[in-house]
Amino acid sequence: MSEQASASTSPSGFFTEENSVATVNARMGKDVDPRLAEVMACLVKHLHNFAREINLTQDEWDFGIDFLTRTGQICRHGRQEFILLSDTLGLSMLVDAINNRRPPGATENTVFGPFHVEGCPIRQMGDQICLDGKGESCLFIGRVLDLDGNPVAGAKIDVWSDNAEGYYDVQQPGIQPKWNNRGVFVTGTDGRYSFVGIKPVSYPIPDDGPVGKMLASLVRHPYRPAHMHYMVRAEGFQKLVTHTFVGGDPYLESDTVFGVKKTLVAPFTRGEGGNTLWRSDFDFVLARPGQTR
Repeated sequence: MSEQASASTSPSGFFTEENSVATVNARMGKDVDPRLAEVMACLVKHLHNFAREINLTQDEWDFGIDFLTRTGQICRHGRQEFILLSDTLGLSMLVDAINNRRPPGATENTVFGPFHVEGCPIRQMGDQICLDGKGESCLFIGRVLDLDGNPVAGAKIDVWSDNAEGYYDVQQPGIQPKWNNRGVFVTGTDGRYSFVGIKPVSYPIPDDGPVGKMLASLVRHPYRPAHMHYMVRAEGFQKLVTHTFVGGDPYLESDTVFGVKKTLVAPFTRGEGGNTLWRSDFDFVLARPGQTR
């Protein structure tokens, strides 16, 4: 029986502690979008059952309302506290996992994060994306492949990372150059990509707001392990949003947003000659629409 159908069994229109779910859900009109009705009915059910199970006090609920209010008030351009809240509760990663079930061998998705910027300029393979001259240089190199190991031509690889001090350019406008540690690269017939950036560093998520106070209250740290962001798009393939993580980072198993997957931990080895201190090799394997786990 669907949530909406069970709601119609409410014995009356009067609210009681026992029939709260049925009473609230019975108020939905007949012409509600079916998916909206399903989502809202399920939300009401779990929200009410949560309050019952925990015996939520009035003071606790008032604090919750205040917490959500403060979360909204701190949001602004370049700062989305609700995304941080979703991330630190693991909800972002759960929704991402549900919507990106891929077959074995395909590169796994991970959380998108709040610091991507559309419109980054397309660069040539091998270009330098670090514009502030800080950090330990790193050559990022690899291929974009399909599940059969064939190179994918025309794949657009959008990359971005923090700088050597742990900040993205959008967090420091006027301090960092625009498009610092960002670039878009397009693969040729061999599917290969390469660019020079920096070896990423670990950094804390913004923790001066309500989410940071929540983490402190839970005795949780705010740190993300060092990583490079990638978004790979190619015609005829599923979009891939992922990171590569620096192997050996102390926060790999305690990422505050739960974004690390074992298959995404990449080798970062000392460069052998050349102009870079580090090198990271990683191949991205794309799945086609309909290819799922």
